[in-house]
Amino acid sequence: MRFAVLAPLFAALALAACVSTPVTDPVRLPAGEWRLDPKHASVTWRARHLGLSWTTGRFDNVDATLRFDPANPQSAELTAIIDATSISTGQPDFDDTLRSAGWFDVERHPQIVFRSAEVFVNGDDIGRARGELTLKGVTREAEMRIEFYGGLFNLLEGRDTIGFGADLTVSRSDFGIGALVPPPFAGDDIQIRIEAEFLRERDRR
Repeated sequence: MRFAVLAPLFAALALAACVSTPVTDPVRLPAGEWRLDPKHASVTWRARHLGLSWTTGRFDNVDATLRFDPANPQSAELTAIIDATSISTGQPDFDDTLRSAGWFDVERHPQIVFRSAEVFVNGDDIGRARGELTLKGVTREAEMRIEFYGGLFNLLEGRDTIGFGADLTVSRSDFGIGALVPPPFAGDDIQIRIEAEFLRERDRR
C-alpha cells in the first residue's frame, strides 16, 4: 500500500530529473516548422476603466505557426490567429457586449490575425516582430515585443519545444472598437500579453 501511494511521487521525481535546463542560445536549437501548443498558451488583455482600475480578460482559443531558422533568427515567420468569439472576462453579460457589433463584432469578424513581416533580434533573448494586425476587418501595422525563454526536448510530447512571452499594445480607436465609449470611460489602449510554447512539427517522410 505504501509503495502504491509513493509510486506517483517517484515517477514525478524521475521525470523531473530527466528535464534539462532550457537552451537560450537559438543557434543550438533545430530549425523547422513549429506550432503552438494550446495547452501551454495564453492571451490576456487589460484596459483602463475610468482611469481608476484595469479591466482584464482573455481569449481562450488561439492558434499560431512559426517558421524558425536558428542560424538566421531574423528570418522567422509568425502567424497567430485568435478566435475573437472566445473573449472572456468572467462576466457573461459583459462578454456578450464585447462580442457585439459596437465592440469586436465577432459575428462578422470572428478572427484576429497577426502576421509578421520582419523580425529583429535586439539581444540574446529579446526581439521584436513587426507585421500586420487584422482586427474587426481593419488591418494596420503592429509590433510585438518578444522575450525568448529558450527551448528543450519535451519528454512529455516527444518533441522539441520553445517558449516565448510577448507584449502588444493596440489602440482600440484605430480599429473602431467601442467607438461610442470614449476615454476616460474606457482607455484607448488595450495591452495584450501572450505566453506561448511551440512544438516542432515532426519531419514529413
